[in-house]
Amino acid sequence: MLIRDIIYSWKGWGGKLSLGSGMCRLRIYDMSKAAGKAVAHLRPIIVIVSDVPESVMSIRSCAGHIATMVTQDFHIDPHRMLWIEHYPAKVYGEKNEHVIPESFEAVEFEWHEDSAIKPKWRTLKPPLLDEIAKLVE
Repeated sequence: MLIRDIIYSWKGWGGKLSLGSGMCRLRIYDMSKAAGKAVAHLRPIIVIVSDVPESVMSIRSCAGHIATMVTQDFHIDPHRMLWIEHYPAKVYGEKNEHVIPESFEAVEFEWHEDSAIKPKWRTLKPPLLDEIAKLVE
């Protein structure tokens, strides 16, 4: 069940200069509240973040900082959360002849004193990829 679908702004670490601040599309799903699902999930909270054109900072460059802020702002237990970075398909070239396909990457963090550190990215593969893609549609 989708519980949030917003443009999320995070504060950076640069004080008045706002270094590292930015925004992204944030979707939070609580799979324990999904209608008709009898399967228990080890990680029932799925967080999907996507870059937005208005942001100077990318989600990849600030992954740990964003994950830390989201878990604090929305009171999410990070050990019960699956963090996904979504990159929509992009078309480019003079005649839009080139396509970068849509992709999803899971990010695993080490958690130290409520802070996400040492992100490790892995490309999602079926069947989890198929389930996440359905959520995003």
